[in-house]
Amino acid sequence: MFWTLLKLLVFVVGVIGLAYGAGALMDSGQTVGLRIFDLEFTLGPIQAIIAFGVFLVALWLVLKAISLSFAVLRFMNGDETAIRRFFTRNREKRGLDALLASMLAHSSGDAKQAIAKAEKAHKLLNRPIMTNLLIAQAAEMKGNNAKAIEHYKGLLDDPRSRFVGIQGLIRAELELGETDKARALAAKALDMQPAHEATQNTLLKLQTEAEDWKGARKTLEIKKSSGLLPRDVYRRRDAVLALQESDALAARGDLTRAREAAVEANRLSPDLVPAAVAAAQALVAQGKGGYAAKAIKGAWKVAPHPELAAAFAAIEKGESPRQRLNRFQKLLKVHPGADESRMLHAELLIANEDFPGARRALGDLFETNPSMRALTIMAAIERGEGADDAVVRGWLARALTAKRGTQWVCQNCQHVHASWQAICENCSAFDTLEWRDVPDSAGPSATQTELLPLIVGTLPKPATEAQAEVIEVGDAHPEAPAEKPA
Repeated sequence: MFWTLLKLLVFVVGVIGLAYGAGALMDSGQTVGLRIFDLEFTLGPIQAIIAFGVFLVALWLVLKAISLSFAVLRFMNGDETAIRRFFTRNREKRGLDALLASMLAHSSGDAKQAIAKAEKAHKLLNRPIMTNLLIAQAAEMKGNNAKAIEHYKGLLDDPRSRFVGIQGLIRAELELGETDKARALAAKALDMQPAHEATQNTLLKLQTEAEDWKGARKTLEIKKSSGLLPRDVYRRRDAVLALQESDALAARGDLTRAREAAVEANRLSPDLVPAAVAAAQALVAQGKGGYAAKAIKGAWKVAPHPELAAAFAAIEKGESPRQRLNRFQKLLKVHPGADESRMLHAELLIANEDFPGARRALGDLFETNPSMRALTIMAAIERGEGADDAVVRGWLARALTAKRGTQWVCQNCQHVHASWQAICENCSAFDTLEWRDVPDSAGPSATQTELLPLIVGTLPKPATEAQAEVIEVGDAHPEAPAEKPA
């Protein structure tokens, strides 16, 4: 309130002072003579004041006109001026509006509109990183890989956006099917940022698909060094890659290095069944049967497996069924209650023609886990004990429609493989195969084999409660013994 009164007082005093000065000037009667060239003017006090004000305004306008002229000349010369700043601000505003419209169109899925607005922003703004990235992403969303590659390449000139540009080029090349180019770009990207997990995974996948096992092992080591892979997982996957490298070397005829790689794979992951089998085969070829048996036993301790049994049988050539049974006792004692151990023991006893012992070894497995193999073993036992052909055919009929038992199944897509592979043949996933039961699909078969037991009846008791099924044997030979270990 005080300051308001003070300002009002100062204003009133100023007005009074100006009025008093103007009155005194008018009462003085003085005149001002003004001569311009040959013209003379006599001005009163008020007229002189007005003329002086007009002169100042005219002088200011002239100076501004001169300044504007110089600014136009500098603008035309390319110098930074107020005029240029005006046009620049206007250009940036339109560019930012176009950039915003492109981002909104991209978010809404309108790739065509996103590209059009991004290209307009690219012309108006001096921000090549933003506009190139936006155009490339919109083109990638639309499926225009050629345009995407063009603008992703535009990001390579700036160190700040080079890595992002390479990532975009990898995706675009993969869409075009250029896996070799994508793999080379991924390797370059990994050199720039070794700890980038997505790049590690992409490069590892491309290397495994290209069967570049040596390069894949290096990438896997980088992944482990980055702390993105547990040590136990790293050792297993490195063993898988070493095993694949062994196969590749063997295919090229480099058997020495192939065997060394197989042994290394077993050393890295002793419980990996294919690695133990390959190492055993390599050691047998080198005349080291004892070490081969040790490799098989190490994997067998983790879980019994028929491929391990076959590899263990192949260590000794030309042995009798009795000698083989005695040698296998060391394996059979490790997991005596496992299904694989019971079936293997029964098969070995069948080979020795000890059919009652085989029945005791198999136990009730044909009831608790009636797989094709277990039922086939029962058919061989019945045949060896002199049962009727109808009984043998009944067991074989049940085996025909029984579940196949444990197999190599991909954890990713559930595809069943006949043998172990590092890469799933269905979904191309790496190291996803596991040895387990295949889920049983309930329901009648397409050929209605469930009705066949009506032809020959059921098995004589004691038998399972399940119906026996039969096939037309024709040229089949039911007297053939069960499959023996290789």
